This record gives sequence, C-alpha cells and structure tokens, in this order.
Amino acid sequence: MLKSWIIRTVDFCLRHTRHVIVASLILAGLLGLYTASHFSINTNVNDLISRDLPWRKQELDYQAAFPQSRDLILIVVEAPTPEQTEAASHELTEGLSKRTDVFHSVQEEGGGTFFGRSRFLYLPVEQVARATSQLADGELTISVLARDPSLRGLVRALSFGLEGLRSRAYSLDDMARTFDMAADTLESVAASRPAVFSWDELLHGKAKPEGLRRLIAVVPILTTEELEPGRKATNAIRQTAADLKLASNFQADIRLTGPVPISDDEFASVKEGFVFNSILTSVIVLLILWLALRSLRLVLAVAVTLAAGLIITAGLGFLIVGALNPISIAFAVLFVGLGADFAVQFNIRYRAQRQETHGLHQALIEATGRVGIPLTLAAAAAATGFLSFTPTAYTGIAQLGTIAGCGMIVAYVASFTLLPALLKAVNPPEEPKPIRQPRLAPADRFLRRHRVFVIASTALLVLAGAPLLPGLQFDFNPVHLQSKSSQAVATFLQLSDDPAIDANSAQVLAGTQKDAKAIAEKLAKLPQVKETRTIDSFIPADQHEKLMLIKHAERVLGSALRAAPEAAPTDDQNIAELRRAASELNAVAGNTDSHGAQAAKRLAGDLIQLANATVSDREKAARAFIDPLRTDLDDLRQALMARPVNRESLPQDLVREWVTPDGRERVDVLPKGDPNNDEVIHNFARAVLAAEPAATGQAIEILKWAETMISALIEAAVIAFCTIAVLLWIPLRRIGDVLLTLVPLMVAALATLELCAVTGFKLNYANIIAFPVLLGVGVAFKIYYIMEWRQGETDFLESTLTRAVFFSALLTATAFGSLWLSSNPGMSSMGKLLALSLACTLASAVLFQPALMGEPRPREKSSA
Repeated sequence: MLKSWIIRTVDFCLRHTRHVIVASLILAGLLGLYTASHFSINTNVNDLISRDLPWRKQELDYQAAFPQSRDLILIVVEAPTPEQTEAASHELTEGLSKRTDVFHSVQEEGGGTFFGRSRFLYLPVEQVARATSQLADGELTISVLARDPSLRGLVRALSFGLEGLRSRAYSLDDMARTFDMAADTLESVAASRPAVFSWDELLHGKAKPEGLRRLIAVVPILTTEELEPGRKATNAIRQTAADLKLASNFQADIRLTGPVPISDDEFASVKEGFVFNSILTSVIVLLILWLALRSLRLVLAVAVTLAAGLIITAGLGFLIVGALNPISIAFAVLFVGLGADFAVQFNIRYRAQRQETHGLHQALIEATGRVGIPLTLAAAAAATGFLSFTPTAYTGIAQLGTIAGCGMIVAYVASFTLLPALLKAVNPPEEPKPIRQPRLAPADRFLRRHRVFVIASTALLVLAGAPLLPGLQFDFNPVHLQSKSSQAVATFLQLSDDPAIDANSAQVLAGTQKDAKAIAEKLAKLPQVKETRTIDSFIPADQHEKLMLIKHAERVLGSALRAAPEAAPTDDQNIAELRRAASELNAVAGNTDSHGAQAAKRLAGDLIQLANATVSDREKAARAFIDPLRTDLDDLRQALMARPVNRESLPQDLVREWVTPDGRERVDVLPKGDPNNDEVIHNFARAVLAAEPAATGQAIEILKWAETMISALIEAAVIAFCTIAVLLWIPLRRIGDVLLTLVPLMVAALATLELCAVTGFKLNYANIIAFPVLLGVGVAFKIYYIMEWRQGETDFLESTLTRAVFFSALLTATAFGSLWLSSNPGMSSMGKLLALSLACTLASAVLFQPALMGEPRPREKSSA
C-alpha cells in the first residue's frame, strides 16, 4: 500500500510538473523570507542544557539574584607601571560612567574613594608598620616633592639622598638601583621613547603582573535583538579608550573578557569564514554530484531540490524553536549531507532504470517503485535517530534533533515530489550504458568466499578495542571549545589564576549573614578549597592597630602633603639644579669603580645631557617623573585618611555584588590547584557539592555538564536503538533481518568510540552530535543494503547501490568538512568526529554488512 501510494504521488507530480515546481518554490520563498526576518542565534552555551534540571535551577536562581554574574564585561587595563595602570583605569572608569545609555553600572575593582582610603587596612599589620615607618623616614623627601613637584624639586630630593650617603646612613651601592631607574627614564626621553618613572616600584621593587593590572566590571545594556547583544557596549568601551588616548598617554593596553564578550566572540568565530567555506563546499558538492550523475541536468535538479529543501527546513526550524544555538546551526550541514543522500539514491536508481527502459516517465516510476520503501525506511530511521535526543535534558542537541528530524521529512518529501518534477522539466538524455561497476566483481567474490574471515576479523578487532572504551576522554568545559584567538577567551585563560576572575570557582547563595558565615567556614576546611569569601571578607582584621600606625604617619606627613605648592621654577632654574645635581653625583662617585659609582656617573651624564637639551625634552622628563608622583601623592593623601570599615561603610555597589536586596548573601569558593585542570575542578566540585548541595558556579557547571551529556547520550542511544528496531521490524518482519541492519550499525559506533579512545580525541558538548548523525546516516545505508539483499542482490560492490552510497558518503563528508574548517574549535571538533564516524559507517556498510548477510534466502531469490 505504501509503495503504491508513493508511486501514485510521483506519477501525479510528473503529470503536473509546472504546478509542483511553482508551489515548491513559492513555499521555499515564503519560508526564506520568514528565515531572513527571524534569523537569531543564542550563543550562550549555558542554554544548551535544560532549565528544569535541579542544578540548572540553582544556577538560574543565583544568576537572578546576582545578574552581574551573567551580563558582565570585565575590562582588563594593563600598563608598564602601577601608576600608569591606575591612572588609565581611573580615566576609563570615569569616561564609561558617563555612558548611561550603554551601561547599567561601571565599577573599578578595588578602586574608587573607598579602596583608595582603606588600602593600608587590607595589608597585614607588619606590612602596614613597615610602610608607615618608611614614609616617616622619608618625611623630608616627601615634603620637598609635595611642595615642589618639578625638576627642581626632584633634584632637591636627590640632594637629600646624597646627604645620607655623606653621613654614611647607607652606601653608594644601596642607591644604585635608584640611580639606574632614573637614568633609564632620562635615556628614554633622550631617545624619544615612551618614558615613565615608577615611584611605587622604587619603594617596593618590580611590580608583579597583578600589580600592573586593574579590572573594571561593567554591566552593559544588552541589545537583545542583535546577534551579538554586547557588541554595542564593547565597541563603546574601545571607542572611549581611544578617545581618552590611554594608549599614548599611559601606554595602556585594554582587553575585554567576561560572559558577554565571550558569547559575542563565540558567534563571531562561528560566522568567521562562513561565506568562503559555504561557497567552497557548494562547489565541491556540485562537482561530486556531477561525478555521480554525469549530467548537468540531473545536477541542476538535485541542486534546486536541496536548496529549496534547505530553505524550507530553515524556515520550519525558526518557526519551531525561535532561535538557533551553537549546535543546532549545524542542521544545514546535516540536511545537505543526508538530503543529498536521498536525492542521489533516487537519481542513480533512475539512471539504472533509464538505461533499461529508455522512457523518462516510465524510468522515474520504476525507480520510485525500487527505492520508495528503502528511502521511506531510511528517512524514518534517520529522523528517529535525530529525534531520540528530544526527550533528553541536552536541549542544545534536542533542538538540532528537532530541526534535523523535520529536515529528513522535508528531504524525503522533496525526493518524491519536487525532484521528479524537476527531472521531468529538465528532460535528461537517455543513459548510454549500464552504471554498474564490473571492475569490482573480484572484490565481491572475495567477500563471498571469505565472509567468515571478514566477520570474525571485524568482530575480533572491535572486541579487542573494547578495553579502550573506559579511557574515553571528555571535555565539557565550554571555554575549551571556544576560539583561543578570541581576545575574550585568551584573556580569561591568561587571568584564570587571579581570584578576582573567579575562574572555575563555586558559589553558594546563603539565606542570611549567619548562614553565609557558617557555609564559608565549613567549605574552607575542605582540602580541595583554597579559600572562601563573603561580604565580610572586605572588613579588614586588626583595624585598631593598623589605624594607630596610619594615624601616626598622618601626623608626620599630613601637613607636608596638604601644604600649598611653591611657585613653578623657570627653565633656567631647572637647568641650574640639573647641573648642580650632576656635579654632586660625580663628587660622591669619586674615582671608585663600584656598581653604585658607575650608576651615579651614568645618572650625572644623563642630567648634563638633559640640561643641554631642549625645553621640550625637559618638559617630557618632568612629566615622566611628576605625573606618576602626583598619582602616588594623591593615593598617599587618601590612604592616610583611613577610617574604620564595617558593613555599613562598605560601598553600596560592592555590597550589591555580595548581598541581594532581600538579604541573601553570596559565598565564593575558590579551588586549590590549577583552575584549568579538569581533574582538579571535578574533584573540587564534587567535594563542594558533597558539603553544600546548593552550590553552583562554573566548577559545578563543568561537572554537571559532563554528567548530563553522558546521561543524554546513553538515554538517546537506548531510545533510538529500540525505536529504530521496532520501525525496521514492521516492514522486515524478521528479527534476523533487523539484527542484520543494527549489528553493523553497532560495529560502526563501537569502532568510532574506540578510535576516539586510542587517538585521545575528546568528546565534548559539540562533537557529541556525531552519534545521532551516525544513527541517521548509518541506518540509512544499512537499510539500503538489507532491502537490496532481500530483493536478491549479491554483488554489492559492483552494484548501483554501492555507487550511490559511495557518492552519498562523499557528499556527506564534504558537508561535514565545512565544519572541520571552521575557526571555532567546537564546530571544528564536530566536523572531525562526524568525518570519523562517517568513515566507520561507510566501511561497515560496504564491507562488513554484505559479508554478514551472505547469500540471499531462496524466497528472496525467487522473487527477484
């Protein structure tokens, strides 16, 4: 009945060719317009998992409580010195704060008036004592520099240092580093290179990388209707940095990371090279179609069918799911691969019938009768393979399964409606010769004579690889599947050790302050935990003792720091002071050859050179020393105004990062060890969850992603296997024939997994798509062979079927190859695993299955 219905459908389309073609193109046009107006991609990989899972609900509750954890741009400001970094960060923060049309909030991490005033309080007591003691000892120098921030003041301060040498308070070698730093700056000025002097590094030594870095947390106003919602905000940040001339004024480098830039860059990497890869893939597909069909008219018919089917599938996809995701966008590749398979199977069977029948209409009807049932079963099985993921919690691939399943139906319907109508319209010429491949007959005879050997060796090979399966590697860290060339991703990975980044940490949403304290104390005792933090972590310890030390320093330095500056010196006064200082340096150096003496003579020469230089050079030198000096003096004035810190005095912006308006509090938990090591993170996440099941955060997400992916894969495999088995049994009516179809499929799947294990190829949230595709493609190929075998076919390698399967596989491999070439690591790994699974599927279908089936049964022979 089904076969008769399919034949009548094709006959109707052949008799109403024009109407079928016009109706198909109108439908494609309407859905194409819908796709163009509703095209949308959600690049947030977190949305690839169902929101109904308990751990996802906890994650969403936390993000709702602290939305800045999701909608965040983190600006990394870096410059050669701490002063330049601080100045650039302050200017950028102020500039961005004015853009209320683009940003909800702009906050300098560890910056602003509060942290400037309280910075000493966050140091250990011994460091505060040492710092305030140094400041008191340098009271005279600080006083001179505060009153006279000029070249003259600098030289006077140097003279005080030389007095210490004369009084033997310290040695010339002790001053060598200071002399060399000043000389380096002056020589940079003389050579017209960027020059700056760091007073902070003079006092505390070379700054560590984190000392040359400031972070600005920005919550942007997202343009959700755009494919890259944060692009307007990131462009505004870069434009503001350019307008403020941070690169030229402070030699500052600005980089962006955080959830928003990473998500935007994810879409950018997906679309990068898309047009070129699409054109290249299309050309190769057309070439393969020509090699398979040997007729431009047939190629045209198939190409139009595929294009119309792809447009219709895309429109239906957007109607069903609304927005694509980084996985479901691959539906186009799957449609081209499998849609081409249906078209090629139909066309090659048509060519074989045309060579025997000669009449176009009759050949198409006979071809339909031959491939109608196999293509129906193949389409149903392929759609089932894709749809098997629909009930799982892996919504990303479930969405792909839904669209691809619809695509199989579209491709199937088009193969028996639009394609025959187009073939009738283009009216291809008769086939001059048979299209079987008699040159492969010896290979068929070998498979028949040695079928036991082929079956046994294949079984042994697959069984021998089974012990490798426990060694399969999984990588479900979303960051690892994003382009390392992305500035946002590269910056995140580079800064992952910085506690301010919270890379792969965990968070707990506590109900009250008391709960937060108890949770933090409990989790801090875990051996996998480096530290825990709450809002109370920002209340310094030992404040009374520190404030006493700061108050003493303020009594010593306060009046000097608040004194009105002297009148600026003239250029002649600066020159005189420079010459005098050079003379004093040469005098203290004497005729010795120590490091300190050499450094003093070097600086003396540079001072003379500056005195002889232009006014402009002296102004540049003054700015190189004085600009950072003003920054440091301002910081010192603020720091000496420290006041007690308690919850009430903390900045409200900071409090909102840790406490919700309804009083719930955030507990941060940082992992001990490498935060980018999967084993470290998994152990950390398990330990935290065991102690606090309500925990969430990136580390928990990585662990739960792995569990969800593996569970979804197993669940979908069971559903697909059982459903396809039932689907096959209905027309085949033999358990043995069903097994002859499914066993080669299982062999291909096991071989694919074993090759992944032996090569160390990691399964991830993107390339796991290979397994429903393997089901779809694999079952289709196996069905073609079992149906031909039941019709009495024995010489499979030389048959038209293998020719069709071979070129179908080439077309599918080409489509998958376009993914392999993607600059996005997730898409590329998807293409690689798809290609591997396709190779295993093809080998299993062409070589193993014919040997497994053996000679056709007498009943099938007689009916052939």
